[in-house]
Amino acid sequence: MTGFLPSSPLRLVTTGPDPHTLRVAVHGDLDYSTAGELLTAVAHRLEDQQELRDLHIDCSGMRLCDSSGLSVLLMVRRRADAAAVRLHLDGRGDRLNRMLDITGTLRHLTGEPAEESQHSDQGMS
Repeated sequence: MTGFLPSSPLRLVTTGPDPHTLRVAVHGDLDYSTAGELLTAVAHRLEDQQELRDLHIDCSGMRLCDSSGLSVLLMVRRRADAAAVRLHLDGRGDRLNRMLDITGTLRHLTGEPAEESQHSDQGMS
């Protein structure tokens, strides 16, 4: 008999080295039960920080990203675009890059063609 494995808790660490930059480090699973936390955190910051120009999401601590996680990354992209904020997905691992490539969202989310993403480092590898 197989059982359902619960996702690992999601921990978000936000830092703002200056008023124009926000960094969000994602630790744990970005999945159905946790993805909304990332969207909520980013949406509040985009609304509150009108001078924000760059949003860096550090994926190096992300263990898993399922379709709900991907959906939230796409929603974050849409909200960042609406606020004239550049989205950067930093520290992407091979599995995340593969998911983005297979779903055709790699260039949309990162601005990189698939062949460039193969040289990414750490996270979800």
